[in-house]
Amino acid sequence: MRTLGRRTRATGFTLLETALAIVIVGTGVLAIMYAQQAFHQQNSWSSKLATGMYLANEIREMTLYMPRYDPITQTNTWGPESDELYLEDYDDLDDFDGLAGSGVIFSGDSGSGPINSMRDVISDMPGWAQSVRVYNVDPSDISADGNEALDGTTSMIRVEVSITYQSQADNEPMEICNMSWLSAK
Repeated sequence: MRTLGRRTRATGFTLLETALAIVIVGTGVLAIMYAQQAFHQQNSWSSKLATGMYLANEIREMTLYMPRYDPITQTNTWGPESDELYLEDYDDLDDFDGLAGSGVIFSGDSGSGPINSMRDVISDMPGWAQSVRVYNVDPSDISADGNEALDGTTSMIRVEVSITYQSQADNEPMEICNMSWLSAK
């Protein structure tokens, strides 16, 4: 005699259910890994930006109370005077425009910088550079771009500091930040 009974189903997961669970968990793990990678990239950039702002502010702090022009030669000499050969000799803002009028660069790779507000070289900063440029601007139109006046011709000076960084993997330096301010003293 035949008994009709209920067929019992085997308990456990099927192969399809297991595969679907692996796909869901794998997608979650990949999403977490991508999010962490994005976090590390943003953290690296913000660290570079903070360092760049620090280096730019060091130049600003160093030059904050300097006169625009040399007290003796006034506007007759733009750039460092003949007896100002080293950074320690720079005593006014126009000295930071360099001998050729194209600014000065304090670079970790050349050993001349970057520098702090006390004019000391900050060691262990390879790849970092501070570029300082000084120029006269028209006092009646200080906000316009390209309003550069002839050296020593106006009472208003703009100091511009550009901070760059070049890692060993980079082909050329990347500008991290740019800061400028006016001196009307």
